[in-house]
Amino acid sequence: MEQELRDILRRNRVRLVQSLQVKELWDLLVERGVFSNDMIEEIQREGTRRDQARKLLVELETRGSQAFPLFLLCLKETAQHDLADFLQSDSGTRVLQPIPTTPSPVLKPLPKAEAAEYPAREIRSRKGTLDKDKDYPMSSDPIGSCLIINNMNFHECTGLSTRTGSDIDRDKLANRMRSFHFEVTVKDNLTGQAMHDHLQALADQDHSLQDCCLVVILSHGCETRHIQFPGGVYGTDGIRIPVERIVSYFNGSKCPSLRGKPKIFIIQACGGDQKDKGCEVTSDTPPLSPTSTSLQSDATPVFSGEGDRDEVDAVSNIPTPSDILVSYSTFPGYVSWRDKHTGSWYVEVLDSVLAEHAAADDLQSLLVMVADGVSSKGTYKQIPGYFNFLRKRFYFKTD
Repeated sequence: MEQELRDILRRNRVRLVQSLQVKELWDLLVERGVFSNDMIEEIQREGTRRDQARKLLVELETRGSQAFPLFLLCLKETAQHDLADFLQSDSGTRVLQPIPTTPSPVLKPLPKAEAAEYPAREIRSRKGTLDKDKDYPMSSDPIGSCLIINNMNFHECTGLSTRTGSDIDRDKLANRMRSFHFEVTVKDNLTGQAMHDHLQALADQDHSLQDCCLVVILSHGCETRHIQFPGGVYGTDGIRIPVERIVSYFNGSKCPSLRGKPKIFIIQACGGDQKDKGCEVTSDTPPLSPTSTSLQSDATPVFSGEGDRDEVDAVSNIPTPSDILVSYSTFPGYVSWRDKHTGSWYVEVLDSVLAEHAAADDLQSLLVMVADGVSSKGTYKQIPGYFNFLRKRFYFKTD
């Protein structure tokens, strides 16, 4: 959905929440392809009519270019003409054009038998169609499972601070991945053992009917010794889990139903405790004071004493990773910055890039954009990076 139309929904949210009769809309929104049945059920779980209306409006912003006019059509078909006319008058003449009575293929997936009538990825990528030899297939629905672990509040005995603003990151990524047809599970404040349990449970699932898998970890982090993937993240009880171990749950030998399919890991955590002030360059970006009370890092102390040295927690003979990409919020050894009011720099930029470019660009291109966006922020510097073992290009399913 274009930013102008998002702004219209936001300006009128109070009136819409007060008056919107959501029960009348459910079937039509599914029929028109604006939402799937699973998404409607999730909205219905919000509780009161007002809560459901509020959730519907938030989710509507993620549903593509035709979502706004189709929403207006649904309002008119349920006799909510006052709201439809109000929104249409606010949007100007551009949305006054006739709205199709059947959903666009952009929003309503075609049955497999009819798919050949349309060029593959005609809508997804303005740079070319899907090449089965170069691009991972993304045709299942849901496209895959997404597990988001958000550790925000840590046990007092750990000495780890509360990661204020991490809930903002969690909600942004959960909403974004749902809009990309992932089946999203969110887990908050897990101990080290609970993290292991949920990761193992995800790896044990049968993924044979899905095309990929995504794991997001939002936590404090640290440096660790490693063989393939650097860094570690903390459970709320201070237990340290190497990223290498997290990835190993999903390798080809331990998770056969994901063999040959892309497995994406997003790690928002510090890679160490060094603060990068960068080198002097000409920039139009306003500086952000490093002493700002809203700016925090996800760093934890790294001890150099012999008795406190990190141990290798992954065996050396794990299979060579295939079809895996691990995206880090910061370069190994450095801190990752997070604003208490807007969330982490990394997730803020990542979500913005996904919203703007995921329909046309593959994952590696998107991550380059994210690195550029994050590296230009603030007085202290941060540069994301990734370890890539994908064999093909990965495109999110945005239609």
